Amino acid sequence: MIKNIVFDLGNVLLSFKPSEYFEKHKYPATIKATILADIFGSKEWLMLDNGEISTQEAINAISKRSSLKKEEIDHIFNLRTDLLFPLDSNIKVLPGLKKRGFKLYYLSNFPLDIFDEVRSGYYFFKYFDGGLISAEAKISKPDTRIYEILLKRYSLLPGECLFIDDLEANVISARTFGMTCLLTRGSLEIAKEVEKALKNSAGL
Repeated sequence: MIKNIVFDLGNVLLSFKPSEYFEKHKYPATIKATILADIFGSKEWLMLDNGEISTQEAINAISKRSSLKKEEIDHIFNLRTDLLFPLDSNIKVLPGLKKRGFKLYYLSNFPLDIFDEVRSGYYFFKYFDGGLISAEAKISKPDTRIYEILLKRYSLLPGECLFIDDLEANVISARTFGMTCLLTRGSLEIAKEVEKALKNSAGL
């Protein structure tokens, strides 16, 4: 029986689609491609998720090899919170699940400084009983160790957990622990998917 529901944040409860953002704001195609490759596709971006470097260290390192100016890279990093916004149609499932007695947790790849802003800025974190981000764990999904840390921290039994994520690799890792999983693929209406997953896990 599912007692705990573990949510990814990016593109499950918070939209994070840099490519769409830059297209919407009419960045030239070549500049957009450079930003996506040099910043969001950089090894430093992953290191930020892992809590291995600071934002300033990432900016300095990227600026040494990118055609973008350091001031431009700094500007893009300052846009990170603009790239994130709540997916209200998905967030609306949280209070109902909470009322039904489920314990709610988050497990997400996130730089520490941005997460601190997000957590303090969005009301829906009040529904969570706890959570873990990659920068805190020093490990990112889909590395199986991050799931183990979450489970041990909150004394969760894998068989009692439903894990929700938009990336297949992360779902595959969670299943190795025996967690029930829901792959949303970025759905903006997860309420029905969650209910179906809960019913299936209960054999209904």
